[in-house]
Amino acid sequence: QVQLVESGGGLVQAGDSLRLSCAASGRAFGAYAMGWFRQAPGKEREFVAAILWSGSSTSYADSVKGRFTISRDNPKNTVYLQMNSLQPEDTAVYYCAAGRGFYSSSYYSRPAPYDYWGQGTQVTVSS
Repeated sequence: QVQLVESGGGLVQAGDSLRLSCAASGRAFGAYAMGWFRQAPGKEREFVAAILWSGSSTSYADSVKGRFTISRDNPKNTVYLQMNSLQPEDTAVYYCAAGRGFYSSSYYSRPAPYDYWGQGTQVTVSS
């Protein structure tokens, strides 16, 4: 079984940056597409970003384009989410997920393709 553990969340002010990490255990990390989702209190979980197994193709939610960057380090079994210019509306619990990376990056903009999920890390952005 693949296990995912997020880290790097915290409390920041508007305009600040954070870098989230997701460490994976298990086999064949390089064969998985990786994604980030977030869920604010009282709201449904929403897609943030995804990256294919090769790292050559990424996709982003419109709300984070130009501010967030997803990347991966396959030898370290780790995926990252660099978040710049954070705003209060970015406040949420952020989850990483892993799915088999056989499709285009846009296919991973929904929860269904993902087989494994992390426990989440809290990001809070003050005004």
